[in-house]
Amino acid sequence: MNEYTRLADIILSLELSMREQSLWDETPPSAKAMASSQPFSVDTLTFPQWLQFVFICRVKGIIEQQDSLPTSSEIVPMAEEYLTRADVDGKHILRSLRAFDQLIND
Repeated sequence: MNEYTRLADIILSLELSMREQSLWDETPPSAKAMASSQPFSVDTLTFPQWLQFVFICRVKGIIEQQDSLPTSSEIVPMAEEYLTRADVDGKHILRSLRAFDQLIND
């Protein structure tokens, strides 16, 4: 299995986990909210919104275009921070994000 196929599987698993935990929005944030220059768009988006509308969209674009993968990733600490405060079972979300970080960092 090549890295793009593995990446697609990880992103699909992440999306399904977010949907199961009711962290998936049907309505995208405003253009103003999406224009944040802060890491993880912490000033304008919730972490699940950032995952859905920024991270997942960018990764899907990389997969579709077979573009170069990032050279490093450290999403898990931010996810852990958010999920410890949220009233959701985030173990499957964390598993997907750990798999992503590992794939990118290896």
